[in-house]
Amino acid sequence: MSQPSSALPIIASNLAHFVDLLRRTGMAVGPQDLLNAQEALTHIKLDHQQDFYWALHATLTKSHIDHNLFDQAFTLFWHHLAVQAQLSQVDLETDAPSVTVEKTPPTSQRLLDALVPQTPPTTPRHEEDIDATDTWSSAEIIRQRDFDQMSVTELNHARRAIARLPLSLPQRPSRRTHPSTQQHKIDLRATLRHAHRTPDIITLKWQSPRPRPTPLVVLCDISGSMSTYARMMLHLMHLLGTQKNIRLEGFLFGTRLHRITRQLKHRDIDAALAAIQTEVDDWDGGTKISTALRRFNIDWARRVLGQGATVLLITDGLDRDGPGELSQEMARLHRTSKRLIWLNPLLRYDRFEPKASGIRAMLPHVDVFQSIHNVKSMEDLLLALNTSDALRQSSKAMRSTA
Repeated sequence: MSQPSSALPIIASNLAHFVDLLRRTGMAVGPQDLLNAQEALTHIKLDHQQDFYWALHATLTKSHIDHNLFDQAFTLFWHHLAVQAQLSQVDLETDAPSVTVEKTPPTSQRLLDALVPQTPPTTPRHEEDIDATDTWSSAEIIRQRDFDQMSVTELNHARRAIARLPLSLPQRPSRRTHPSTQQHKIDLRATLRHAHRTPDIITLKWQSPRPRPTPLVVLCDISGSMSTYARMMLHLMHLLGTQKNIRLEGFLFGTRLHRITRQLKHRDIDAALAAIQTEVDDWDGGTKISTALRRFNIDWARRVLGQGATVLLITDGLDRDGPGELSQEMARLHRTSKRLIWLNPLLRYDRFEPKASGIRAMLPHVDVFQSIHNVKSMEDLLLALNTSDALRQSSKAMRSTA
């Protein structure tokens, strides 16, 4: 990429192909963004790699959510000349290294699909020749596939699948009562009022405890390693937050703690995500779990953990702070909540072991420990919310190995 200023037309041509690559991965970049990027390149020295990177980053990304995808696409496009030549059809110099797409696969499935698009078969098969024996439907594949390995189209299907998840969380009885046909408790006032109107016949009136919404508190990690899963969890949080039988409190944390309960009240998921993006400014950064939990325990625990609230803690447990402080804050959170459910995408690996100090410090203080990496794991989460003893045996086994 160390080219003289005379090569600006060639770089401008390559830049157009790079913007097209970003657009095919799902990033919102348009013609005006391309013009802004070209204008930015005229104010820097093209042989300075850092200046070149940040000039394009400042003009082509709209939010912190786009950072990881932009970084992967930039590295693949501008650093590997063979891929650059394949996409932009620019002749390579004779001494350029020979690098193939297969040797440098991108870490994002969306970027991989944009680089190597899937071409439909040239000869369509007849309907009678299709054998569907021992095959899964596309819906089942979406349920089982890891969010981090999905393409743009598959992520859209996964979001629609999340919107259709069955929600039947049990409601809790309150001290307040309401008229009921069930013979739970006699309503003396209603019985006397009815007897005053009809003195010859006394009909007993009944009352039962009024159900109250299930209190649910969600603490979701938005660091770089959790970015993809956090975005999908926002769709589940919005689904839970718009239900009448659920009282949801939502929080996001990276290096700081953010309350997003008000933003999740939007009926439109796109409006809710846009409001959250405006409120949260530390996406894809580092993680300070103990600092975020301390702020929650001090500022919010008494407000939102009353009436037997269940806490969902969504993080991979990779913390920058010390394990002693993290264990103390986790113990405090566990004492003030009815149930503490830890959702960790690292559990998708069969050979997962709690070797990190942060994970070992957190495990003794959770009631349920399970994965959250695909649509099926979200269905298992809803099952765990409905049953007080769900997956306790697996959680105890994981804690015993810590």
